Amino acid sequence: MAKTKVKFDWRFVLLLPIPILWALAAQLGYLRNANDLLLDWRFQVRGELDAPVRVVYVDIDAKSIDDLKNFPWPRSYFSRVGEALIGVGGAKAVGVDVVFSENGVSPAYDAKLWVDANREFARFLLKHPPMVFAASYASTEYREVNNKLTRRELPMLRDGLPPLEQIHPPEILELSFRAGVTWSPPRVALIDTIDGGTRWVPLFAPTATNAARRFDHMALALALVYWGVDAESVRITPEALEVPGPDGSVHARIPLTDQQLLEVNWFSHWLSDKNPRIGFSTALVYAQALHSAVEQERVNAREFFAQFQDAVVIIGPVDPLLQDLATTPFDNVAVPKVGIHGNLLKTIVSGKYLQRLPTWTLYFITLALAVAVTILATIGGSRGLWSKLAALALLLGYAGLCFALFTTSHLVLPMVAPLGGALTTAFAGIVWQLIVEEKQKSRIKGMFGAYVSPELVSRMVESDAEPRLGGHDAEITAYFSDIQSFSAFSEKLGSGPLVELMNEYLTACTDIVQGEGGTLDKYIGDAVVAMFGAPIPLPDHAYRACVASQLVHAKLAALRAKWKSEGGKWPEIVHRMQTRVGLNSGTCMIGNMGSRTRFNYTMMGDNVNLAARMESGAKQFGVYTMVTEATKLACEQHGGDRVVFRFLDQIVVQGRSVAVRIYEVVGLKENLTATTRECLELHAQAVERYLAQDFDGAIAQWEKSSLLEPNLPGRDPGVEGNPSLAFIQRCAYMKAHVPGPGWDGVFVMKEK
Repeated sequence: MAKTKVKFDWRFVLLLPIPILWALAAQLGYLRNANDLLLDWRFQVRGELDAPVRVVYVDIDAKSIDDLKNFPWPRSYFSRVGEALIGVGGAKAVGVDVVFSENGVSPAYDAKLWVDANREFARFLLKHPPMVFAASYASTEYREVNNKLTRRELPMLRDGLPPLEQIHPPEILELSFRAGVTWSPPRVALIDTIDGGTRWVPLFAPTATNAARRFDHMALALALVYWGVDAESVRITPEALEVPGPDGSVHARIPLTDQQLLEVNWFSHWLSDKNPRIGFSTALVYAQALHSAVEQERVNAREFFAQFQDAVVIIGPVDPLLQDLATTPFDNVAVPKVGIHGNLLKTIVSGKYLQRLPTWTLYFITLALAVAVTILATIGGSRGLWSKLAALALLLGYAGLCFALFTTSHLVLPMVAPLGGALTTAFAGIVWQLIVEEKQKSRIKGMFGAYVSPELVSRMVESDAEPRLGGHDAEITAYFSDIQSFSAFSEKLGSGPLVELMNEYLTACTDIVQGEGGTLDKYIGDAVVAMFGAPIPLPDHAYRACVASQLVHAKLAALRAKWKSEGGKWPEIVHRMQTRVGLNSGTCMIGNMGSRTRFNYTMMGDNVNLAARMESGAKQFGVYTMVTEATKLACEQHGGDRVVFRFLDQIVVQGRSVAVRIYEVVGLKENLTATTRECLELHAQAVERYLAQDFDGAIAQWEKSSLLEPNLPGRDPGVEGNPSLAFIQRCAYMKAHVPGPGWDGVFVMKEK
């Protein structure tokens, strides 16, 4: 067999702007939503992670608001809970994801009681407990001391900063002790995220209003408290934030993006066993019970707070009415954003940071994958199928690599631009190749005139190419037909009438096959063997073969009526003649085969044998045209929904080990009756129940559809069964031989 030459068309270089545009779109953020979606899938495939720090959430939930009323609550509630968590529970750090503000205080509160609560809160804070309170730039406008309206914006280093003294601070917790004197606790941290999302956070914001000259993010502040590190000792470079250890060495190096940002590595769903939680009102009740006059209540309270030993506690809003919700990589439905602090804290303490490659690698990967896939996808000839499968495998392999590296190394490889660029570039290359190949026509005359239709011969003559001697691989649809119970015809008819009958029948079948562009391979007794798609390639070979099968059945119905009208010329068996057709599409060996002195233009290969199995196996299902899934899909690609299929089974035919999905060609769309359509709907429902091993339910549906089948025994000539009746018997067998869990629906055929 001649080798196929692989020739790269230099004009494909003109396709290179396609992947470059994909990479540029990704860099500029136009593909952000798609990139975020694929990243979420990687999180979900990777699953939840364990963390070296235990985080417990104290929820400001609907029950707590209902119990304590009038949120925001007096700040003394938080000092009591915080004191119990730290002093009794042994929590290493407590974060409060609530921006305490005098704005919005309920008028229902008694002013004196509110002031007393603030004083209690201040006395607690003066003890310098390891608590971190929220600060935020979310309130975009505020009034300064001189009543000037000022706009508050999160300072971003990537955008360039004004002089430090001009940077406005976030909204923070401030307590007034007397007129004109305010005080803020030392640990106040940001709760802001980039664009209000759950993926990127500013790890710090520069400012001139505190000693450290910056506001850290709450997760970072909690990590520093957890490690026992002073915030002022942290060293910040454009590439990383370095946390010192007790001996002065670098205890932790936190990578920075754009000199300031850190990406959250999500460790779990919001509702997860890895996120223990209690309600705030519950914690407050136990905190107050610590001072109860009843000894048992004090014991119970101490036992309750023991669960917080060495944990980091985050107090935050979870009630949907507080509108602090967003989706996460693990949660498609919006969940409380307080979970950002816990997951970012776990990211920092564990050191499991998401890693991203430099920008130039986006262009390199996108371009390299597009070139490789396009070259493989546009290879033609005998290796065309395998090269296209290799192109698909390369795409799937890269996608799998992205998922694998994320799971094992937390590395985020670009996906949308490389995969999108490769697919669109390969598609454009294939379209270009088809246009070029359409211009390259062949000339074949003479020896094929006896095999193919006149229309096909004309195409061969116009193509100006010689017939190809020897064998070559080609994508075709193999066609096999056989008369049902033909041996009985031979017994009842003499040689003369039998020859006359068969000539009329075979002529009709051959005319139809050739009329649809098929090539006659051979006659084997009453059997017709043909191929669609050779010697001249037919892109729609499967569609043509399916249509031909239905035209043959329609023609045979007309012949039966004709033979019956001829009186006693033909016996009853002729009036009931039926033929079965089997089709399969795929790569086959095509060519002139035989001896040096006598050869035949024919087809060979496993796909040809499978087509023959479709014809012989059709009897078991009571159908008259049975095809493989490959033929169905190829037919639908070119014929749309004109050819109506019915799924039959997933079988392993005799002589093969791989399961094949098989279908019946029910007919052409324009000829189907409402009764037949109803039958197909019932059949589809029955198949669902059958595959679910609900065999009784499947039988019930098939008993209904058996009354609506287009072919009914006793009514239609020569009909001995149909799929509904066949599967009722199958279900009875399956009930006696239950396949058990894990059954994939495959049935092994015992006959050819």
